[in-house]
Amino acid sequence: MAWLLDREIRRELPEEWKGVVPTEIFLQESHGIVEKAKAEGIILRILGGLSIAIHCHEYRDFAQKLGRIGTGAVEGQEYSDIDLISYKDYREKVKGFFDKLGYAKRRATLSTAASERQIYFHPKGWFYVDVFFDKLLVANHPIDFKGRLELDYPTITVTDMLLEKIQMWEAFSAKDLKDCLLLLKAHGVSQKPEKESIDASYIAKLLAQDWGFWYTATTNLKKIKAFLAEIDKLGSEADIDPKQIGKEDREEIIQKVDAILETIDKEPKTFGWKMRAKIGTKKQWYNPVERPETVGGFGIWETLLKEEG
Repeated sequence: MAWLLDREIRRELPEEWKGVVPTEIFLQESHGIVEKAKAEGIILRILGGLSIAIHCHEYRDFAQKLGRIGTGAVEGQEYSDIDLISYKDYREKVKGFFDKLGYAKRRATLSTAASERQIYFHPKGWFYVDVFFDKLLVANHPIDFKGRLELDYPTITVTDMLLEKIQMWEAFSAKDLKDCLLLLKAHGVSQKPEKESIDASYIAKLLAQDWGFWYTATTNLKKIKAFLAEIDKLGSEADIDPKQIGKEDREEIIQKVDAILETIDKEPKTFGWKMRAKIGTKKQWYNPVERPETVGGFGIWETLLKEEG
């Protein structure tokens, strides 16, 4: 792997970490990177699981009840990387910025070129940083962030966080389910942009233009509802102890999902959406980016399908 980097990196973890990079380090480093970038006039925002943890920090106890810990690539380590997004206008500045921080850039590959991203390794090999530009292309349904990064700080909006999760068709994992549950528990649902709310209206308008995205997103939202309704039987499939998730929490999240689905359903659909809906799933409706067998997906959706069958 060394040949892929522009300089040699050795993994050097403090002995007291015992081979595991603490969650606090990921939180501190991601915050620090975004703040330093701001000082350099560069717009960077945190996305992925870390952005959810930051926006839901007051609900850390609920995350622990879900078991949303120790699910990274390293056993016992919650996260394995830091995901960031910026605008294409800052692409060259971002290279110089990370070089100044001492990070080693991974040389471009066909994969990184196609996904329009840059990958940087921490100076001491603690983790890597994945930087996307304008769009999240490594997705079953790409998400466009143009004009949206200024809406929140230091993360993307909670609305975009939910979209980032429910766009997954092939590789929705246990941690993605837990992230959705945490996100929905910690935030309200609104019909307009609000920092601490999921903007159901924005989601509805976006999905009304794309039948494929609509189908994937609404299917996932319905599956989240089904999981909560049957959590006593299905909790073990996602390594969740049903006893930890009270009736009020279950009902609250289901109500929020219902509110989002209702807004999506009421939004007028475009002509293109209606034409694509006639074809339905007879034609592939998503981009095949990653498959469950390559990312360690879990069988919760398959289990739910069996329950429905």
